[in-house]
Parts: sequence; structure tokens; C-alpha cells
Amino acid sequence: MDISSTGLRVLRQIAESGSFTAAATRLGYTQSAVSRQAAALERSAGTALFERRPDGVRLTPAGLTLLRHARTILDCLTAAEHDLTGTVSRTERVRLGLFLSAGAAILPLSLTRLAATDPQITVTTTEGTTPSLVRALRAGSIDLAVLTSRPPHRPVDGESPRLHVETVMDTELVVAVPSTGEFAGRTAVHVDELIDAPWIAAPASNAEPLLGVWPGLPGRPDIVHCARDWLTKLQLVAGGFGVTTVPSRLSPVLPPGVSLLHVEGAPPEIRRVLVARLPGRPTPAITAVTRAIASTT
Repeated sequence: MDISSTGLRVLRQIAESGSFTAAATRLGYTQSAVSRQAAALERSAGTALFERRPDGVRLTPAGLTLLRHARTILDCLTAAEHDLTGTVSRTERVRLGLFLSAGAAILPLSLTRLAATDPQITVTTTEGTTPSLVRALRAGSIDLAVLTSRPPHRPVDGESPRLHVETVMDTELVVAVPSTGEFAGRTAVHVDELIDAPWIAAPASNAEPLLGVWPGLPGRPDIVHCARDWLTKLQLVAGGFGVTTVPSRLSPVLPPGVSLLHVEGAPPEIRRVLVARLPGRPTPAITAVTRAIASTT
């Protein structure tokens, strides 16, 4: 096969982004250039590498096989570049992805403990939803991911081979409300009281659930504000502009003016926090970062 490093980078980015358009944006290419690279890859491989679907693009089994080798080749090229330019790092780097609320609840304490036990390890981080982080893991753009799942806790994706997944903790979903006003001084709220509440939620897509609204709430929720950033959502709650759901794990970092209420009259909503990586023997650095994350429970 005659495959360029550019083609392999395009393959990796399509796998991570889930679409040709998003891959083109992230790489700084036109969509037609990405499509040409994808077509050239398939011609060289002699088989279909991409499955075009209504919800985006997925790699075929052959595409996943090539991606596995692409990760190794691109890592070797990066290492060669560092050797030639004399920029070899004296530290071990781990690229960590986290779901949206984990940055506030888990990351600072994990990094503090890692700095004390393994100061030679440098961690870089990126935020994303669980589906996007799984794609990034598969593409080799991150080394480790902190994910979340809800019952019945199915595998985080259907690809093979399965990701190596460890459970870090279970945390209860609760409702963040203003400390003054209708819910002042309370520790619990009945689900029926939330039906007409003004909700602050994260935007939803076909592949991702609406974040911030109590699951299974009867009727159509009244979404008054949409924001992905947790600080924005919680500051809106503190200002009395609505309510939102949060994992109880966030209680230590709540801004003033926000209270957490348990929900009665509905089954408890438990969110599981997971650490995932590609299968196989992890590097000592990945093991150390996993241990630091697990120690925050």
C-alpha cells in the first residue's frame, strides 16, 4: 500500500470527529480535500474504510484495523521529529480526556496527588462528551478517558476489541436549585414539583442526551437557558434563573447561592464514573494517572 502520513492523519481525525466536515474543520482542510484523502486511502487499501451513516461516519472493520496501525506510525513519526530536532521531553506525557463536570470534581485533586507521587508525568487534558471521548480514544488522540454512564451501564461503545474500562465511583444525580426562593431550606424535592420548573441544560444532539434536565421528567421540560459550561449553569442557578441536574460529587465546588436537593417520587439516578483506555498493557505513566484518579473517591 502507498499511504501518506497525511492520509493517516485524516483517517485518525475522521475516526475521532465522526464526520468528514468536522475532520476538515479540525485539520484546517476543505471538506473536498478530506474526501479526496479518504477516497485515496480506500483505493490504496483496496477496501471500504468508512461507513457513511445518517448520524455521521464510522470506520469499517478494515478502517479500524488501519487506524490501529496508523496510531503506531504517527506516534513513531512524532518521536522521530523530536529526536531530529533535539526536543525530546524529559517527562512522560499522558493525554487525558474528561466528561464535562469531571474537570471541577475530579481533575484538580487527581493532578495534585500525581504531582506528589509522580512528578515526572505531565498530563494534558481535553473536555468532551462520553461519545466524543470514546472516539478520541479509538483514534489515538488521547491516552486515557474519564467517562460517565447511566444504568444499565452497557459497554461504552460497540467496537472491537473492547476498551479496557475500570469503575472509579458511583455518584447520585441531584438537582441544583437557588438557595433562596421556592426551595429554600429544603433537602429534597418531589419529582412532580419539577414538572414546571425552568431548566438550565446543555444542548443536545442525536448521539447525546439532554444534560441538565431530570431524566424521565413527565411532559416537555421548560428549557430557559442552554449552556455546556458547568460554571455558567451553576451561576445561573445561583442567580435564581432556573434549576439543573448535577452529580452530587460537585457539592464541594458549588458557588454561593446554590443548594442540592435529592429527588423523591422517582427511582434514584446513579451515574457511574469510569476510566477507559485502549486494550493491552498500559504504560507506567497511564497506570499512575489512573491510580491518581481512583484515589479521589
